[in-house]
Amino acid sequence: MTGWFGDPVLPGFRPDPSVCRVGADYYLVTSSFEWFPGLPVFHSRDLVNWRRLGSALDRPSQLDLDGCEPSRGLFAPTIRHHDGVFHLVCTLMDGPGHFVVTATDPAGPWSEPYWLDGAGFDPSLFFDDGPDGDGRAWFTAARVLDEAAGRTEIWMREYLPDERRLTGPEYVLWSGSRPDARWPEAPHLYRIGGSYLLLTAEGGTDVDHSVVAARAERVTGPYRGVPGNPVLAPSKGPVTCTGHADLVQTPDGDWRAVLLGVRPGSAIGRETFLSEVTWHDGRPVFSPVDHTSPRRPLHDDFAALSADWNILRTPPAPFWTTGDGLRLQLRPDRLGERAVPSLLVRPQEQPVCDVSTELHFTPAAPGEQAGLAVVLDDDTHLLFLRTGEGLVLRRGPEVLARVPVPAGPVRLGVRVRGFGHAFAHAAPDGAWQDLASVEATFLTPLFTSVQLGLYATSHGHPSTNHAHFRWFDLAYPHPSSGATGIDDPDM
Repeated sequence: MTGWFGDPVLPGFRPDPSVCRVGADYYLVTSSFEWFPGLPVFHSRDLVNWRRLGSALDRPSQLDLDGCEPSRGLFAPTIRHHDGVFHLVCTLMDGPGHFVVTATDPAGPWSEPYWLDGAGFDPSLFFDDGPDGDGRAWFTAARVLDEAAGRTEIWMREYLPDERRLTGPEYVLWSGSRPDARWPEAPHLYRIGGSYLLLTAEGGTDVDHSVVAARAERVTGPYRGVPGNPVLAPSKGPVTCTGHADLVQTPDGDWRAVLLGVRPGSAIGRETFLSEVTWHDGRPVFSPVDHTSPRRPLHDDFAALSADWNILRTPPAPFWTTGDGLRLQLRPDRLGERAVPSLLVRPQEQPVCDVSTELHFTPAAPGEQAGLAVVLDDDTHLLFLRTGEGLVLRRGPEVLARVPVPAGPVRLGVRVRGFGHAFAHAAPDGAWQDLASVEATFLTPLFTSVQLGLYATSHGHPSTNHAHFRWFDLAYPHPSSGATGIDDPDM
């Protein structure tokens, strides 16, 4: 197969998926990088329709992202279930490294982290507790040997689940399917068909991304690549960058895999896709599940803050209140710094979407501003803000457009068509007025994805002011909708 197709089962910022099954229930986690709360957890009964349960790291005591650089933080978790307990391993990059958190209920609460020894990233757990297993558990991860050449290796140590620590000697399992293999990573171990299967990614998480497999008679190896590697070759489209797969067996004995992929042409980035898996001479064969994601509109009047809203880094204290819309406290922190700005965002889930809000805000001092945010990371974003001089559209510090508007409430909107972003404004009961359109290819993601939301700042100065957002609307019209301009009063 040379191309991948279909929609994601988890659209938007949902990279590096890992899945496990308990009875008839499936549980899935994805990476979250510098965003808080960390490591979103999902539940499904059919692997297609997923419901957010919460996040594994939702308390500041669990996760310190202070000063975290863009696209660093929490890399590539793995979730497994053993003896009534969920074990979730991950890596805090540029921090203490690997850790495990546990829970008896995947909705939480999850434990404080237990930090684990060893270098690298993309950790995984394997519990050898099947009919032919010896009951031991193993921890695997990738580590860098030569970053410039993309040379890595997969290593393993025994994991003691009751003590949440590693023990015993280290084993090097794998360094790639060929001598010049780049970025062997994302290891997962399974016992299938009487032998051990090691599944890894190769090629880097871009257009050369692939999945390779190796087999061994003993868990410690030696592992030999299966014939015909890669078992999932780099996809030529319409979905690209496919890889980082994790297998799961259904109650009926069939096999499936979750994996990441990218729909090119927008800033959505890496999403979670589903594959059927069959077997040919011990080799997994991947086939896309042809799925169409539902385009569900969102109207949030902020009776409470839902789990889908993300914060840039770990907040020292809440800077928002809900119940009568959303009120964001104006604080000195701002986007572009390695701080925690007053910013709440949620993933953009489709290449075509319309976003709007009603803002009640009067700047009380120079530099105070609030409005809509289209954010890839600290350094890459578009901000549509009310300031003391009217409305301003910025790309980072650069002013792209401005317009004076009367004091009082204002609606702000952006129509997204791929990389095209058309910004408009309106009085609460008035018609939309176009301000500017931006072809925002600079939002092209690699690790993270664009998110949409609300922002306020006092721009380096103390303030007691708040920005009041009455509601936030996010709609996903048919992709054939116009490319620019906002002319629908209802967005």
